[in-house]
Amino acid sequence: MRIIGHTLGTPEQTLPEALELFASAGLDGAEVIYQNDYRSGLPIGDDAAAAEAARAADDLGVAVVGLAPYTTGLNHEDPAQRLAALDELRSAIDCARRVGATRIRVYAGSWGADRTDHAAHWERLQSGLSELAPLAADAGVLLCVENHFGTMTQSAKETARLIREVDSPAVRVLYDQANLTFTHDEAWPEALREQGDLIGHVHVKDLVFTDPNAPFVASETARVKADERAVRSRVVGEGIVPWADILQAVKQHGYDDVLSLEYEYRWHPQDLPSPAEGFTRSARALRSLLEEAAGLAPAEVSR
Repeated sequence: MRIIGHTLGTPEQTLPEALELFASAGLDGAEVIYQNDYRSGLPIGDDAAAAEAARAADDLGVAVVGLAPYTTGLNHEDPAQRLAALDELRSAIDCARRVGATRIRVYAGSWGADRTDHAAHWERLQSGLSELAPLAADAGVLLCVENHFGTMTQSAKETARLIREVDSPAVRVLYDQANLTFTHDEAWPEALREQGDLIGHVHVKDLVFTDPNAPFVASETARVKADERAVRSRVVGEGIVPWADILQAVKQHGYDDVLSLEYEYRWHPQDLPSPAEGFTRSARALRSLLEEAAGLAPAEVSR
């Protein structure tokens, strides 16, 4: 498996600086935020920035493997906002082609307990992904729908249902067990029973609960605000997510590709060591876990 860094963890670095940090940490590539006004990301529709990123990645030998847009408008009831979301994802597909990325993180629209008419929102979401799927396939890109709070696919069951209904090899699951854990959705064995055969990308992060009995609350989609959190972020291997077991299981389900270290320094810097230290420690821990999952001695496993 390839281990890559996510620029969520490098908010103070430019993108070339983040790629250099990932190279120094021994990582194999990068997942890059696709969003305006983020120092360590690619601006939407900026061809010059994409070309610069591709050059920097090539020079450092750290490929841009994935992009992470933030639009939640795929299921919006306002046609103009839904069209803007579709246009942003079309732009992300074009950018992925330019930088050589092979997967794009997708939020499954927006959803919460205060919303109504689930069926109509779901239909708009499904239809939007079905419209984008051929464009992604032509570009050699996977659209990977994340298990993520504040969207229509918070749980593994919901995510699997959506991917099966879209029914395109270009639309897959982005498996994020840490998200499922802190939202009190599926534990990893159940999550993989639901969606293990549909995985196209994996986010790796770790956490501990401050109160495991507290109900999950989030008023935003991208992050959980400080006063709503019942968890703290941790370096991989220093929290409660059983990654050794999970990695062995995802391989048994046929996934043997990219693991993206989604180091949440952008949102929760108070929980974590500096990115340079945190990515190095996370990569070291994850390689050790991969060796454990493979049942091999460290010398038998190469990068």
